[in-house]
Amino acid sequence: MKWLWVVAFVAPTCTIPYNGTAGSTGDGGHCTLQHGTLGTEVLLRCPAAAERPAEWRWGGTVLGTYPAPGLALPNASLAHEGHYSCHHPGTGETWATICLRLGYPPALPAVECWAISYPQAVNCSWVLNPEPLLDTDFVATYRHGVWGATETGECVRTGPRSCSFGDVQMFSLTPYVVNVTAVNPLGTASRLLPFLLENVIKPDPPEDLRVSPIPGETKKLLLEWSPPGSWPFPEYFPLKYRIRYAREESSVTKTIGPYEQTSYTLTGVRPGTLHHIQVAAKDFTDSGEFSAWSLPASGTPWMEP
Repeated sequence: MKWLWVVAFVAPTCTIPYNGTAGSTGDGGHCTLQHGTLGTEVLLRCPAAAERPAEWRWGGTVLGTYPAPGLALPNASLAHEGHYSCHHPGTGETWATICLRLGYPPALPAVECWAISYPQAVNCSWVLNPEPLLDTDFVATYRHGVWGATETGECVRTGPRSCSFGDVQMFSLTPYVVNVTAVNPLGTASRLLPFLLENVIKPDPPEDLRVSPIPGETKKLLLEWSPPGSWPFPEYFPLKYRIRYAREESSVTKTIGPYEQTSYTLTGVRPGTLHHIQVAAKDFTDSGEFSAWSLPASGTPWMEP
């Protein structure tokens, strides 16, 4: 079961004219930053004009004189971004300069959390679709329990759109809840993701996969690999592995396992043929999910000299 909390706030929208280069301005002076939503009508206001008409310019181009409340730009696109100024229609006195930036309010973050280093920490990441195209900040928190059962903790940022938290409680039937909030000048949106710790165990792929011929064996290959370096205690929290392999230039892939050891003798392979192998890992108790597949390694069975 998942809980979802969405808060939407949309700042006042703006509008703009035709094509040009964002940032070009022929009037200088203080620039008031205004944001608008792509695909909507954006209204640029000229407060000094009060209820009077104002002449509008875009960079060095005169757009014309427009009545109050201002310059409306229907169906705003990225081509409308740039520096706008409003002026006294008779004297050309500059009343205001506006820098227009366009994008979208943040969408609901799509959040994923995985315990790649169980039982030490949980790692979370998120994406926004569509991309807001504006500077967007994120606040990520977590709690053990729902709605005030425990204090909120910080999910420490590990990248622009990722975070991690530790000190987790194993085998708890109380869910952890991660809250990611995206904020930009056009709005805010939050996603709550509840999960049980053991349900999100997902190791990183195994490492250092090696494929070796076995002397005297024309239909066998020796496979060896190491647990992922991010899995902290393989001796206490063992992993199991599955293997997939295919012959060179064959579209047929076979998957076998799982196996508990970190080596395996692959039998019945075609003599003299290059084989491509990958390995995936999962918690030994079958909690969570298998890792992604490891980087591939290749080998050919032993051939008589």
